[in-house]
Parts: sequence; C-alpha cells; structure tokens
Amino acid sequence: MTTIKPIPATQNEGWGFWGTMNEQASAAWPVAMAAVSDATGQPLESVRIFLDSRYGRHFANDVLNQQDAGAGLADAINATTQRWMAWKIGRLTTRDYGIPRGLPYLTGFVIHCVIAEESLCD
Repeated sequence: MTTIKPIPATQNEGWGFWGTMNEQASAAWPVAMAAVSDATGQPLESVRIFLDSRYGRHFANDVLNQQDAGAGLADAINATTQRWMAWKIGRLTTRDYGIPRGLPYLTGFVIHCVIAEESLCD
C-alpha cells in the first residue's frame, strides 16, 4: 500500500518561490515541490524550506524565465529542476557554504537550507 504524503504549505507567501510566482503560486507550488523532491531525493518538508528561502526565489525566477521563453508552467518547472540538477557545486560554493564539491546544485542547496534553518533553532 502506497501512502501519499500531503504537500506542505508555504510558510513564506510574501517571498521565496511563492512570492515570486505571484498569481501562479498556488498552481506552481505542488508541481515544484514534487519535481524538486523527486529530483533530489529529499523529503517534502526539506523542499518546502528550500522553496521558502531566497534560493527558492532564484529558482522561481528561473521558472519565470523558462515561461518567458514559451514553456508552460509544468514544463518550465521541470526544465528548471533539470538545469539546477545539471549544475555542480564548485570550489567557491564549497568554500562559502560548506556544500560538498561536485554535488548537484539543487540537491546541495535544498540540504543547505535545511541545515541553515536548523542552526537558527539552536
């Protein structure tokens, strides 16, 4: 039996992915949550933290750029997800953020956002 986990709601409607997507946010949110979770193998709550962050805003900007180039919403999210997974963490990002070099960019920043949020709770 497969259980379907509910998509966590944004906790940052004014900024991050949700705020950047504006009127498309409610349609884009579940698609982005699933795409990023599937690509990175990270749990939905971790993806929520990423999308609510400033990196989620950058991710949304990339989605909007894909739409400006003619892609539909789901295709724009999938293309952005694939693009961010194709990028690799480099030396400077490793130095500045401590994310292991060579890790897919999207995976690295999803994990980074979770660690950063947990450190704020200490």
